[in-house]
Amino acid sequence: MRIEKGLMVAVGYGKYFRSDSIVGLEPIEEEGGRGPGQRTWVYIQGVPEPRIASRTEGTILRDMVTQPQEVTRAQEQYQLLVDILETVQEIEPMLRTIVREQGHWDLDRLERRIQETLRVEE
Repeated sequence: MRIEKGLMVAVGYGKYFRSDSIVGLEPIEEEGGRGPGQRTWVYIQGVPEPRIASRTEGTILRDMVTQPQEVTRAQEQYQLLVDILETVQEIEPMLRTIVREQGHWDLDRLERRIQETLRVEE
C-alpha cells in the first residue's frame, strides 16, 4: 500500500490533513469514549496529541492511498492533450494544407489552442 503524497484527506469536522503527514490511525473503542461522530484517532506528524475524526479509519486510509477520481481524470486528460499535440506537431506542412483545405480543419489553430491549454494547466 502506497500513500499518495500531498493529497488533502478529510477526517471530518471540517478538518483536512495532508496524506503524507498522517502517521497513524486508531479506531476509538466503544468503551473508551467513542461518542457521536467520534470514530478514529488520527496521529499527525509533528502534533503531540492525536485528533478525533468523525470518519472511520478504513475510509481515511482509502483516501490516503487513492487519488480522487477528479485528479486521476484530469491527469488522463492532460496526458491525452500532450499526446495529441505531439502527433499534430509531426504533421508536415503540405498535409496540414490539405487537411485545412479539404477537411476545413486548421491544425495550426488546434496546435496553438492545445499549447495554451497546457500552459494554463502547468
